Amino acid sequence: MPRFTVHVRNEWLTVPCKDATCSIKWLGFEALKRYIKNKPDNGGIQHIKDVHFGVKRCQGFGLLDNDDTIEDVLEDNDFVELAIEGDTMSQDFIPSQLGTSHLTRAYREPEQYISLDGNSLTSTDLVNLGKGLFKIKLTPEAEQKVVQSRELLDTIVKENKVVYGITTGFGKFAQTVIPVSKLKELQENLLRSHSSGLGSPLSPERTRMLLALRINVLAKGHSGISLETLHSMIQAFNASCLSYVPEKGTVGASGDLAPLSHLALGLMGEGKMWSPKSGWADAKYVLEAHGLKPISLKPKEGLALINGTQMITSLGAEAVERAEAIAQQADIIAALTLEVLKGTTKAFDSDIHELRPHPGQKEVALRFRSLLDSDHHPSEIAESHRFCDRVQDAYTMRCCPQVHGIVNDTIEFVKKIINTEINSATDNPMVFAERGETISGGNFHGEYPAKALDYLAIGVHELASISERRIERLCNPSLSELPAFLVNEGGLNSGFMIAHCTAAALVSENKVLCHPSSIDSLSTSAATEDHVSMGGWAARKALRVVEHVEQVLAIELLAACQGIEFLRPLRTTTPLEKVYDLVRATVKPWIKDRFMAPDIEAVHRLLVDQKVWNIAGPYIEKYCMEYIPESRPSSPTAFALDPPPSPRKRVRLE
Repeated sequence: MPRFTVHVRNEWLTVPCKDATCSIKWLGFEALKRYIKNKPDNGGIQHIKDVHFGVKRCQGFGLLDNDDTIEDVLEDNDFVELAIEGDTMSQDFIPSQLGTSHLTRAYREPEQYISLDGNSLTSTDLVNLGKGLFKIKLTPEAEQKVVQSRELLDTIVKENKVVYGITTGFGKFAQTVIPVSKLKELQENLLRSHSSGLGSPLSPERTRMLLALRINVLAKGHSGISLETLHSMIQAFNASCLSYVPEKGTVGASGDLAPLSHLALGLMGEGKMWSPKSGWADAKYVLEAHGLKPISLKPKEGLALINGTQMITSLGAEAVERAEAIAQQADIIAALTLEVLKGTTKAFDSDIHELRPHPGQKEVALRFRSLLDSDHHPSEIAESHRFCDRVQDAYTMRCCPQVHGIVNDTIEFVKKIINTEINSATDNPMVFAERGETISGGNFHGEYPAKALDYLAIGVHELASISERRIERLCNPSLSELPAFLVNEGGLNSGFMIAHCTAAALVSENKVLCHPSSIDSLSTSAATEDHVSMGGWAARKALRVVEHVEQVLAIELLAACQGIEFLRPLRTTTPLEKVYDLVRATVKPWIKDRFMAPDIEAVHRLLVDQKVWNIAGPYIEKYCMEYIPESRPSSPTAFALDPPPSPRKRVRLE
């Protein structure tokens, strides 16, 4: 028998339905009857038949027609809200961040798994887990380690030993011994009191990443979590039952306590939770709708769930993956701009870069050659100015290998730190089953990822800084030899005038965001935690910097494609023509002024989805294979100077 969870004035009511051909109106009245039945004063409702209401889906807030049949518009276990006429909007709902979540778009449960052992997860895997592309399971070896670790903790509790966080309080209360009868309450109180974050909730993707990463760390078998609790976490992840996690509140030592507490609180059935089926609702109802039970904490488990750097690291993984993607595409966009501005390719000669052989610099120069080499890809635009008297170009074109190159090397450095952190045990105390003891330490301190992500923000920002200068050259007729602001009938039309201003504004914002957060520290927990990393803010602002870089480069790509229009019928190289075609399949040429923001957003989405790289990347690969046979790439995105891709453990659903 199908059933539905209906929200009426801060209460959740389960309504069974024997006949799915009943109307939405019937469902609403059934929910009202149950609501009135539980109220001494009937909830202020005198005559139920006189009540006017609307029914909405909790997920997406789609308004349902009261005359529709249930089977036509709802699925079994759907969550809906009944809004009584005259009532204000329920405070129990947290609007989803529309446009930022892929999981809300016709979500399909994945069939493939990634097996976690605490040692082999990569930042790429973690981002894909966030996108909902995989479920997770534990390897048998990981399960065995978890069981052994838990057995040691159970022995400690049984023998009444005094061990921090297991039989004592936390932080300043480390000397306070807790009676065995109150150890469960101790762990629950820890999660409730530490769930003190503020701000907007993490998106579903980022919460999935956070939960997956915490599971991976627990799978190492040094946290003392029970296998039963860990399996419950995995079931919640695989069902995309995701806790409400505010983005603000962590100082990055002792770990990301506030966000991880919110993450665990939902798994306890308290607070709010989101799933593709329910949208935002009370956690206990979301778990129940998916056939899951709230976790019941054993000694030390609350501490095991919240002590670690997973907020910093999961957001950092997304930042470094997106930074890597936009850095690759920045080379393609800059090459297209160079073509439009009739620049020379001499500055990318391999002999020049062998004299200053930084890996990133050589890699960028190679990409420029692969896109612009006239012997490999003839260009009518390049041929049109072959015999001009220009000796060299402005720095924003000539120095791309040097400027873009250090960004590549920065990303490589940061990615190594993030991938190490992804597979690190970062709790306290650590449980060593083979030694039969627990040891207190400081692995929870977020200084490593915090410093790395501050460095990432500073490095990747330069892609936007130099891109904005190229946009200026495209828009300035005295520098471009093109119509002012890339539009005909200037004056009547403003063209790219303010798009360039937007790029300048984003670059200016980045200058402030690039100030390192990890150089700050404030003593907390009554001077017990007297040096902290501020890594949560380092990760959040690194992500914002990367997004701004993507947006500035989206504007440059639009401007460069618009510049091509004024050089027609001349054509550029084959790979750059393919990039132009990709953009034009999304955004029309700028004939006269129109609403520009949607164009920028559409091209930004092309870059986030890596479609520019997917179009041009195979041409770069082919060039490498033909001209540098000793450095054949092992994958479409791994070229001469890239390390081999990390192996991933995946098995299909049996």
